[in-house]
Parts: sequence; C-alpha cells; structure tokens
Amino acid sequence: MSNNMMIGIDIGTTSTKAVIFEENGKVVAKGSEGYPLHTPTSSIAEQDPDQIFAAVIHSVKQAMEKSGAAPEQIMFVSFSSAMHSVIPVGTDGKPLMNCITWADNRSAEWAEKLKKEMNGHEIYLRTGTPIHPMSPLSKLIWLRHDEPDIFSKADKFISIKEYVFAKLFNQYIIDYSIASSTGMFNLQQLDWDKEALELAGVKPDQLSVPVPTTHAVSGLNPVYAQEMGLLASTPFIVGASDGVLSNLGVDATQPGVVAATIGTSGAIRTVVDRPVTDPKGRIFCYALTDKKWVIGGPVNNGGMLFQWVRDEFAASEVETAKRLGLDSYDLLTRIAEQVNPGSGGLLFHPYLTGERAPLWNPDARGSFFGLTMHHRKEHMIRAVLEGVIFNMYTVLLAMEEIIGRPTKIHATGGFSRSPLWRQMMADIFDQEVVIPESYESSCLGAVVLGLYALGKTDTLDIVSGMIGSTHRHKPIKENAQIYHRLLPIFIKISRNLEEEYKAIADFQRQMF
Repeated sequence: MSNNMMIGIDIGTTSTKAVIFEENGKVVAKGSEGYPLHTPTSSIAEQDPDQIFAAVIHSVKQAMEKSGAAPEQIMFVSFSSAMHSVIPVGTDGKPLMNCITWADNRSAEWAEKLKKEMNGHEIYLRTGTPIHPMSPLSKLIWLRHDEPDIFSKADKFISIKEYVFAKLFNQYIIDYSIASSTGMFNLQQLDWDKEALELAGVKPDQLSVPVPTTHAVSGLNPVYAQEMGLLASTPFIVGASDGVLSNLGVDATQPGVVAATIGTSGAIRTVVDRPVTDPKGRIFCYALTDKKWVIGGPVNNGGMLFQWVRDEFAASEVETAKRLGLDSYDLLTRIAEQVNPGSGGLLFHPYLTGERAPLWNPDARGSFFGLTMHHRKEHMIRAVLEGVIFNMYTVLLAMEEIIGRPTKIHATGGFSRSPLWRQMMADIFDQEVVIPESYESSCLGAVVLGLYALGKTDTLDIVSGMIGSTHRHKPIKENAQIYHRLLPIFIKISRNLEEEYKAIADFQRQMF
C-alpha cells in the first residue's frame, strides 16, 4: 500500500462518498452514507445539515477503516459538493432551518420576477448562474420576503460545504466554484456582485469569504480528526462543485472535449479558459480554477425517468425479471431494442420535474406526442430513453453556438451501463461517444485538484493517466438521419407550449 494516499469527498444530493486513492489514481477504499430529501410538498426539497455533516464524518471513517491506512499516510483531503444550497445560520453557527437544496421550488415566483422585472438577465451575464428557483439568489429573495423572521435572525447564509468547513475548521470560506453557482458572484471580479446582494438583502459579511478552489486549510478540529481517523494536521483542500470536478475526473478539460453525464438527473459541460455567458441565458458558467471555467447546462430529468417507467408501467416485466434472475432495467432495455429508432414517430418530452437547461422553466411538464393506435408499451419505453437524450442534445446545441462542434464526447453516469442508451446518444448527437473508466469522477477530480493545489503536479492533465475507456460508440448513419428529422419537431413543441405549461402547472398546484 502506498504511503502517499489522498481522500476525495463528494457531498451529493442523496449521499456523501469518501474515496481513498493512491497517487496514481487507483482506488484503495470507499465509504458512503445516505440521507433523505424531505419533500412534504411538490415545492419543498430540504435536508438536515447535521445529517449531512455526520455522513461526511462517517464516510471518511468507513473508508479509512476499510483501507487499513494509518493517519500519516493521508497526504490531504479534497472536497466536491452539490451546488445551489442555502442554510441560514445564527450567530452560534447553528442552522435556523433545514438546508434548502437545488431542487426546492418555493422561490419560483421570485425567480420569474427577477427574470422579468428586476434586471435578472444582466445579473446572469455577470454571475453565470441562470435565473431559476435553484439559484441561491432566488432563494434568498424568497426568504427575505416570505420568511422574514428566519431571514432577520440569520447571521450568515451559507451552502452545505461551507457548513461542513465551518464545523471542521471554525471559519467561513467559500470556493470560487460554489460561489459562482450562487447567482451573486461576479465572474470578472471574483467577488460578490453588489447589485445581486442588494436584491437579496444581504451584506458581504453575511456571506463567506471567497477563496480559490485550490485553497488549503489546516487545523482540523481534533475531535473530528480522531473520529475520522485522520491527523489534525492533515491539509484539507476546499475544492469545487461536483459538476466541474466531474469534468476533471473524466479527463474532459481540453478545448472541445465535452462531458455528458446522466445519473438521476444529467448535465453537459465543457471547459473554457475565461468566463463566458450566453446572451440567451441558456447555459451556466462556473469556476474550476481561477484560470479554467466550466460552461454547460444541467437537466432535471435523467435516469429517474427510466425508474419512473419501471415503477409505473412495467410491473409485469419486473416480476418476469425476478423469475428469470435478470436486472429489471436490462429486461426493459431488451424490450425497447425491439422498436426501431424514432419509436415510430412517438416523442417524449421528459419534463416530469420541470426543467432547467435549456428551458429554465420550473413549470415545464412531460408529455408523449404523436401517439397512435400503432404504438405499444415498448414504443413508450424507447421514446422515454430517446427523450432524455434529445433534451441533452438541445443543451449541447446551445453550447455549440459558443464553442463550436465538440471534438470529443465523454459520457458517464448510470446510463452508461446500458449499451442501447449509449448507442442512442451517439446516434442522436451524431458523434462518437467514449465512456471513461472512472466511476468516481467527482472524487477523482477533487484529488487531482488537491495534487495541483499542493504543488504535487503542475497540470490538471495528469488525470488522463488515471482513467481508461470502457466503451466507444460511433453513430449509425441510418439512425442519425431519423433523429435529425425528429429533433426539430421535439424542439418546436417544447418552445411553443410555454403558456400551456404555466396553465397546467398552476392547475396542479391548486389540486395538490
């Protein structure tokens, strides 16, 4: 076992993972702990900050115990974290309410006002975070007006990673990456944006101090150090957000290389050498380092829709899979393979939980379009899989207006276990798709950033020697031609239904 090991921690929406790597990128051990997302209504999506903090401690402890590593063998710990969370804390550092996650939609009306009446687009052009309920700026405006008691008691407003660092090190810092996803961080000045803070009703000292993603902290609370199995002197790298570190972790940092991820949700991202925003407001721009920036778009609806199909449409197929000893998703994929590309002209718009990129419309709703008596269940299954990729491709089209056609597509996430879904991406994107071997891309990205931060390497490109490629899919010409015919129809429908999306969403909110 190497004497030079490193820990990457990824604080995710449903769990926290800690992965111990050797310096060459080899995984030594993993630990993880899940936690619930509290959704008492369709608009609320909260989590208990202390549960997440406990998960950080326990996942590191678990990984250390599995590895058998001595505390002095750990060179550093580096962090990845989900974006867009907000926790109001009092002067004692304790939360005044649960953590408001990216999925919380209570600020939807304020996001709409911000976009149409409060100079929101100009703020986006400076800060890089599209105007949407996910944005902490929208959340803070909502808190200020709709929860004034909590807002007035708050000493600071912080994200979940800031909360973890405050408990570990008793200081409030925020990396440029998480800061750049708040909607309040000026990308050119690398500091808080004055107009955004005025709209939010907060002062700079109510937010954490922005630091580079390579910033190192020491002086770990000895109680937590002992609990995790680390030395109190172990350096901690503040790190970045999960999305940008995933790009780094799959070696998608060179010009023209695009990372496409489909897990529960999804995203498409690429790295650029300066902050770039979109005149049409369709893409984000977040920091990786102070010299590298990630642009792209997240989608709400990814692999969760395959689960929805399984749970709501495929009870008999699930039972059949159990009897045959098969994975239920594999069986559903086989059923979908019986249908030709294009699903017989059946299109599925995958907006079951509203949508972020490219629509940025929390009121968007899902639909099947083109249904006839000819269509059967297998057409609907395939149409759902195609709809997820169609939607991802519309995000890529927006990015292409800025970066041009990608030179490479690196695809990751749970969808990559399906050969059909991988080929579908190659056909719809009409480009070769490469599946890297790295399954812990955000954690790997975090430790590569840590090596760079501590001067162990002078380039982030060392990640290329830490991953391989498991699959390559080239587009099938006949399939690509079919999808090229259907794509304009798919796009036009979603753009033309904005008023209808709002009307049906208003009706649903009244009913539920």
